[in-house]
Amino acid sequence: MSFFKKLKDKFIIEPDPVEEKEDNKELEKHRGSETPEENEADTDTSLEGETETIKETDQAEALVGETVMEEERASDTTEEEPEEELVEEDRVQDNDSIASKFKKGLEKTRNSFSTKLNDLVARYRTVDEDFFEELEEVLISADVGVNAVMEMIEELEMEVKRRNIKDTIEVKEVISEKLVELYYGEEMEESIEALSTNPDGLTIYLFVGVNGVGKTTTIGKLAHQLKADGKKVTLAAGDTFRAGAIDQLDEWGKRAGVNVIKHNEGSDPAAVIYDGIQSAKSKGADILICDTAGRLQNKVNLMNELSKVKRVIEREVPGAPHEVLLVLDATTGQNAMSQAKTFSEATDVSGIVLTKLDGTAKGGIVLAIRNELRIPVKLVGLGERVTDLETFDANAFVYGLFADMIEEQETEQEER
Repeated sequence: MSFFKKLKDKFIIEPDPVEEKEDNKELEKHRGSETPEENEADTDTSLEGETETIKETDQAEALVGETVMEEERASDTTEEEPEEELVEEDRVQDNDSIASKFKKGLEKTRNSFSTKLNDLVARYRTVDEDFFEELEEVLISADVGVNAVMEMIEELEMEVKRRNIKDTIEVKEVISEKLVELYYGEEMEESIEALSTNPDGLTIYLFVGVNGVGKTTTIGKLAHQLKADGKKVTLAAGDTFRAGAIDQLDEWGKRAGVNVIKHNEGSDPAAVIYDGIQSAKSKGADILICDTAGRLQNKVNLMNELSKVKRVIEREVPGAPHEVLLVLDATTGQNAMSQAKTFSEATDVSGIVLTKLDGTAKGGIVLAIRNELRIPVKLVGLGERVTDLETFDANAFVYGLFADMIEEQETEQEER
């Protein structure tokens, strides 16, 4: 069975409901009747939730000490604003298949990658050295990473010789196969790495990353989804450095209906996290999600601060944090790789959260990060909705890259 056939059998794409609606309108017109327009009445859909504020106590301050805050605090205000209030479609169960979401979310990358690959295949009748050189450029332009591309091209050349492939069209399937192997090895089934949890009590997720990558927004979306799954969630506003960060997380907490533990701006982040842990324990929360500062202007102070936060977490909940999630902006390409290297050197990053994957034509950064840093991508942002934060699936990712080619191949086979 070909690799494209395996992907097709694994991921069945349902018709796009929007396109289906347009088709229905056309049918109604042919029948001589107009399709009534849908009402789009403005409604207040913001999620309500009480936000608990734990006052900073002398005991907590004495326990975790004071943190020196840099003079550039006032100028560091870069961060995206939270999305508009949740719309009704975000609150209902999302029935889109995982393949549909990756197909839609990777549209920019797929269009760019597929166009270049199709042009390359059209220009070469046979697979030769010139073909592989240009393929190398196509992969690098998708931000797959130089080291990963060199490794992949070498394996492709060997595989083409082994299978005695002469037609460039046949190489498409081999490329898709090698992209999955580049991420997860040869086992197609082992394509998902879910977030770790603590079976014996409170689970703690520590979020790190520079300002502006979507860290606070991602925390809010994850909290909303976890609560929808029946989990009791608490948030700790540990980014006490950036102006507005506490209010931003507090707003997300209100909309998601989860508790937010916060102190005043400029407070000791470790004290906030400590109070967050105590509150989560006392209220029987399942998961505590901790926000942290993201400035890199003074890297030494930032990394010392993160180390201090980790020590507090480890002392209060042995074995925690259960995930240290580094949030990266996919649209920044290789700059995201540099950030990943910096944070992985300073903290024990266990997983990557790649935001704004739908907003870039260089989605290959997923493979570059995995190949060079050996850190798994745990979550990806595939759109603006609160339900568009998805667990990363390597096979669904590759399907999203090659969906058009798979569908074209299916059409050709049916015509034959």
